[in-house]
Amino acid sequence: MNIRPAHPSDLTGMQHANLMNLPENYQLKYYLYHALTWPQLSYVAEDHKGRIVGYILGKMDDDNPPPSGEPEPLPHGHVTSISVLRSYRRLGLAQKLMVQSQEAMRKTHGAAYVSLHVRKTNRAAIGLYRDTLGFEVWEVERGYYADGEDALGMRLWLDENARAAEAAERDRKAAARGEVVPRDKGKGKAA
Repeated sequence: MNIRPAHPSDLTGMQHANLMNLPENYQLKYYLYHALTWPQLSYVAEDHKGRIVGYILGKMDDDNPPPSGEPEPLPHGHVTSISVLRSYRRLGLAQKLMVQSQEAMRKTHGAAYVSLHVRKTNRAAIGLYRDTLGFEVWEVERGYYADGEDALGMRLWLDENARAAEAAERDRKAAARGEVVPRDKGKGKAA
C-alpha cells in the first residue's frame, strides 16, 4: 500500500471510494475545489496496481470574521471526508491518511487543531478518532446529517498552547455569564 498526496487525476477514484462506502456523497466539482484550494491536505491510499482504495479530503476552515471585540478564530483544519474500501480496512490506512493530512495542516497552514464530524452511531470511526488518534468530542450537532442523525463534532489539538488559550477564553466567557466551569481530571481542560 502506498499513501501519497492526491492529484486531480485521482478525483474519480476518490469519488468511487466515497460512493462505495458513505451515505454522504459529493459531486466531482467539490473534490476538485478541495484539490485546487488546499492541494497539500488531501491524500490517497493506492494498492500495488495503483488503484485508489482510500482517501482523505482535507481543508482549512475559513470561519467568518468574529464579532467586534472578539478574538480571531484559531487557524484550523477540517476533515471533510475519509473513506477506505471495505476489503482494505483494518490495515491502518485510515490512520495513516489522517496523520498525513493532520501534519500537512499543521506544517503548511499552521493549524492549531483539526476538526471533523462523525455520525453518533459510527462506533468504528469514533473509536479510531478518539482511541487511536486522540480526538475529543467537542460538541453534538443535532440533525447534522440529511437523514436527521446527530453528529459528534470532534477536535484534535495540534498546538497545546493554543488549546490552553482557547480553554482560558471559554472559562472567561463562562465566568462572565456567571457559570461554573468544571475541570477535566485536573489537566486544565474545560470539560
